Amino acid sequence: MTAFGKLIRTTAFRLTLVYLFLFALFAASLLGYFAWNTRRLITEQITTTVNAEIGEIDKIYTRRGLSGLVNTISNRSLRPGANLYLVTMPNGQAVGGNVGSLAPGVMGTSGWSETAYRRLDEQDTADHRALVRVTEFPNGFRLLIGRDLEERRRLFGIVAKAAQWSILVVIVLGIGGGIFVARRVLRRIDAMTGTTRRIMAGDLSGRLPVGRSGDELDRLAENLNAMLERIEALMMGLKEVSDNIAHDLKTPLTRLRNRAEEALASSGSEAEYRAALERTIEESDGLIRTFNALLMIARAESGQARGNMDDFDAAAVAKGIHELYEPLAEDDGMMLRVNAAPARLHGNRELISQALANLVENAIKYGKPKPALQPLGADAVAGAREILIEARREGDAVLLSVSDHGPGIPEGDRKHAIERFVRLETSRTLPGSGLGLSLASAVATLHGGELRLGDSHPGLVATLAIPALAGSSDRLAAQTPDVPQKVA
Repeated sequence: MTAFGKLIRTTAFRLTLVYLFLFALFAASLLGYFAWNTRRLITEQITTTVNAEIGEIDKIYTRRGLSGLVNTISNRSLRPGANLYLVTMPNGQAVGGNVGSLAPGVMGTSGWSETAYRRLDEQDTADHRALVRVTEFPNGFRLLIGRDLEERRRLFGIVAKAAQWSILVVIVLGIGGGIFVARRVLRRIDAMTGTTRRIMAGDLSGRLPVGRSGDELDRLAENLNAMLERIEALMMGLKEVSDNIAHDLKTPLTRLRNRAEEALASSGSEAEYRAALERTIEESDGLIRTFNALLMIARAESGQARGNMDDFDAAAVAKGIHELYEPLAEDDGMMLRVNAAPARLHGNRELISQALANLVENAIKYGKPKPALQPLGADAVAGAREILIEARREGDAVLLSVSDHGPGIPEGDRKHAIERFVRLETSRTLPGSGLGLSLASAVATLHGGELRLGDSHPGLVATLAIPALAGSSDRLAAQTPDVPQKVA
């Protein structure tokens, strides 16, 4: 398709033509009305003048008779101007006036008429147009008084010519403006098309150009760029997940296969076979938990879980998690406490419970204090082994936090720690898959919040900050215990 063909097919050019047609139609209608109204006013002026003059001559005829009438008409006929006069006898013969000829039948009919005529003193043989009124006197004489319409025709011609030029100028400027606007829009559309083609070819880093005008195309480009950034992040996350799955699941799968081969190769007893099967089942359960965590993260990041959102009390979630994990913490030598104030929010209760459970599991697993160089008192030891679950409202956000007094996470590693399958050096000796913080971060993002990792002096405080529900004084949700799925 040629450049001109693309140009005339643009929406901007077609809209310009539509607006041009409407504007030209409006201008023509306005000028037509002006011309018609001007014609009407001139006609009214002529009729008023002629009627006044007929009334004046009728009085002269009444006072001075026919001779006075003829003398008056003869004198007025000699005046320069566009006025027309004619007096005829009953047989139609002219006895005075400046009209040489009329259209047939004009003098035979009383009243107003528009007719062609010629003046007596003109050498031009062309007919002129005039608006005349014929009056009949009692003795059969007839009087014609009128006015030439050349002035009206000339004024109408001026208006018509002005209308033609105006419409021509409007059309030229409209088409020129349409081409300018269409070319400008077409350049931007072509730039966007080129970028989208690069994106379709696989370059997800491409972005649509955004101008400074802030018009609808700029707003569209900004929204599409935000969408492209989200798509790029999801694709990078998918690639990262695929790579991590291929790398991090290779070791447990290899270990699972080796144990199965070892059990088949050895000629042990039934108890040894049972122990090997139990280890295989345990390893398989770990793999299943890993895949379930990945599916849950994918649900959160894709927004599929938004359909199951409801209003509930964050304090009920915190107390339910405390009740569920308190025995597990005690078995591991830790003390789990909860400090929860009513704080309503809108979200997926299951996912928020799972995210909080992951933070508690991490605190139990990695939150043990470092061995002290000097002996500590009983109160200090108990405080160092304490894990605190908190739920409270702070401003427009509901905070669900878990704090411990373990080694914590260095500030430089906190951003890296929430990525999938990431395990820091201090935690590689302990079982786990490195997905707990990733899931908590994905759940917070799904609800329009964030996961914050801070310092507990010593230790780590992990906080889910989620927008609070408006009208927190409403009826609190039923405080039913939440039973999350175990995610390492």
